[in-house]
Amino acid sequence: MEIKNLTKLIIAVKGAGEMATGIACRLFQSNFKNIFMMEIKNPMAVRRQASFSEAIHDDKITVEGVEAKKAFQADDIRTAWENDCIPVMVDPDWECIKVIRPHVVIDAIIAKKNLGTNMLEAPLVIGLGPGFEAGRDVHMAIETNRGHNLGRLILKGQPEPNTGTPGNIAGYTSERVLRAPCSGIFKSSLSIGTLVKKNDVIGHVDNQPVISQINGVLRGKIRNNTMVNEKLKIGDIDPRGNRLYCNTISEKARAIGGSVLEAVLKKYNH
Repeated sequence: MEIKNLTKLIIAVKGAGEMATGIACRLFQSNFKNIFMMEIKNPMAVRRQASFSEAIHDDKITVEGVEAKKAFQADDIRTAWENDCIPVMVDPDWECIKVIRPHVVIDAIIAKKNLGTNMLEAPLVIGLGPGFEAGRDVHMAIETNRGHNLGRLILKGQPEPNTGTPGNIAGYTSERVLRAPCSGIFKSSLSIGTLVKKNDVIGHVDNQPVISQINGVLRGKIRNNTMVNEKLKIGDIDPRGNRLYCNTISEKARAIGGSVLEAVLKKYNH
């Protein structure tokens, strides 16, 4: 398929969480403006101020100067493009792909497994992280594990398996993640960006406290009154303590966004 003007490529993104948002922003800022994103009905982002999935709850959100708006039907997608913003639609079965027929499909759900993405969905299908095999179910895969190979484009084979351990930030891995102590309703009076100390109570799940294991800034937390299962990730403490990191794209998401840009240009820039 020959595309005369690369910026007219239509790009579909499955998911609109933190990583998907980093990718969408990187593409948008590179003048790929025909992007649409598909989400589940009640997406649950931790880094809410840097996740376009929040548009599903609040109708719109801006991350690093790029605005995303909730789309209610396929017609709203082109309207959003005309208004220079990214549409995010509740479309858990990715029906929009069949209607709009994008040139690129990016699975950025980060489910650690493939939920049904296949190479027939578009001329270029990209899978992020564990669960994808380049050459079998996606055309290209991207390494998402922090470390030496982060962002590596894989044309044959698979990204590294899920380690189960969060990436290292300032010497901390699992300690910086807040998890539900039990199943129940999560509530917290703290706002994202609050500076916290080790052993501070961040919130509660039912009557069980959620306690910070380190000093830092509350970089992210799920929405209040969300039903959660025991051990679910519900928040994130950043030991670097910089409030500006709460509403900007992380270095990991920015790197992966660059890798997606590389993949798109590799396919279409001839």
